Amino acid sequence: MTKEGAVKIVLRGGRLLDPQRRVDRIGDLVVRDGVIQAVVWEPCNVRPSAEIRVIDVRGKWVTPAWVDMHVHLREPGEEYKETIATGTAAAVAGGFGAVACMPNTTPVNDCAAVTQFILRRASEQGYCRVYPVAAISKGLRGEEMAEFGELREAGAVAVSDDGRPVMNAALMRRALEYAKAFDLVVISHAEDLTLSHGGHMHEGLVSTKLGLQGIPAAAEASMVARDVLLAELTGGRLHVAHVSTEASVWILRQAKRRGLPVTCETAPHYFTLTDEALEGFDTVYKVNPPLRTRRDVEAIKEALADGTIDAIATDHAPHSVLEKDTEFQDAANGMIGLESALPLVLNLIREGVGDPLSILAKVTCNPLKILGVPCGGLEPGAPAHVTVIDPDAEWVVEPESFLSKGRNCPFRGWSVKGRAVMTLVDGLVRYPVA
Repeated sequence: MTKEGAVKIVLRGGRLLDPQRRVDRIGDLVVRDGVIQAVVWEPCNVRPSAEIRVIDVRGKWVTPAWVDMHVHLREPGEEYKETIATGTAAAVAGGFGAVACMPNTTPVNDCAAVTQFILRRASEQGYCRVYPVAAISKGLRGEEMAEFGELREAGAVAVSDDGRPVMNAALMRRALEYAKAFDLVVISHAEDLTLSHGGHMHEGLVSTKLGLQGIPAAAEASMVARDVLLAELTGGRLHVAHVSTEASVWILRQAKRRGLPVTCETAPHYFTLTDEALEGFDTVYKVNPPLRTRRDVEAIKEALADGTIDAIATDHAPHSVLEKDTEFQDAANGMIGLESALPLVLNLIREGVGDPLSILAKVTCNPLKILGVPCGGLEPGAPAHVTVIDPDAEWVVEPESFLSKGRNCPFRGWSVKGRAVMTLVDGLVRYPVA
C-alpha cells in the first residue's frame, strides 16, 4: 500500500494567498514528501492515480497553515480539560497547523523534563506542530528565574509566566537580559495585580450596573508601559500577549515608532465582543484580561489595520463545567477559540480592517517570526504546511461538535461565514481525518 506521505497531492485551482511573499493569484499547489514541490500558475493536466491525489479547491483559499502562538493545552496535569491530542485535533479542525502552548501546566513547564514531555507527546499523539513556551520563573511564582538555556536546548521557543504577571520589575529586567543570550522572546502577561485584584470584569458602566468589582484598563496598560521601558533598557525582545485596551495600543504604537524590539498580539474576542456580553452573568464571557468597551474594540481594530498589533492568537483556554458552571465570582477565566477563530478573523477582511494578505500575515508568518521559527510560505522546497479555506461556507457554531474537550465557547449559536476544509501538516492531511 502506498504511504500517504509518498502520494503527490495536487491542490487544483485555488486562490493562493502567501502573505510572506505578497502573492495572491489562482494556481495549483503540488505537495510531495512533506514539502511543496511546485507552484503552477498555468492549468495543470495531472490526472489522479494511485500515486497522485488531485483535490479540486476552486473557489477556495489556499494559505500557509495558520499558527496560534497562544494556547493552553492543559497537559500535563489537567487532562480532564484538554490534552495535547484533543487540543491539536481542535487546532487542525480550525485551520491551525501549529500552536505554541503556554507553561501554566501541572507541573509548570519550567524545566527541560516538562518541555521534552510536551514535545514527545506531541510527536506521538499530536495532529499539528507544537511549540512549547517555557516559564520565566520557577513555578510561575515570580521569585526565581527558570534556566532559560536548559529550556531553550530542550526545545522551548519563548518564555512567559502567562496566566500570571511578573510583578517584580527587577526579575522582568533580568529575564529580558538573560533571554537575549538564548535568542528567546519574552512574552508578557501584562497585568498589575495591585489594580486588578478582586476584579471579575472590565471596570466601567457595565460593572457598576451589575454590581461586580471591576478591573481597570490601567491594570493592563501600566504593565505594558513598564515592560516597554524594560525592553528599551535591556534591548531584549518583548512580546505583549492578549492586548485588550486602547491605552495599551497607544503605548505599543509609540514603542514601535521609536524602533523598540516590541511585538504584540490580540485575540478574536477582543475585536468581536464587549463587556456588555456579561450583562446576563454568563461565565463563558469571563476571561482575563476582561472583555472591554466598544471604544477599546475599535482601538484594537485600528491597531490591527495599521500594523501595531502583529499577531492574532486565540488564548484557547478550555475549562470543564466544574470551573465554569458556578457563581460568576468563583468561575475560572478563559474561553476556547481554536475552532471558532477563523470566521472571526475573516470578518476583519470583510469589514475592511485589512486586505487578505495583511490580515492573514497575523495568523501565518508573523507569529512564526516572533517565535523565531522558520516560515517557508507557499514556495517550492518549503514544508507543506497548508490550510484550505472555504471563505463562503456558512455554519452555526456548535461547541458540542468541537474536537476540543472544552465547551466554554462565547460564540455558541452564532451564524458565521468561513471555514477550514483541509489542513496539511508536513504534507499530510491532518484535517479532515480520514
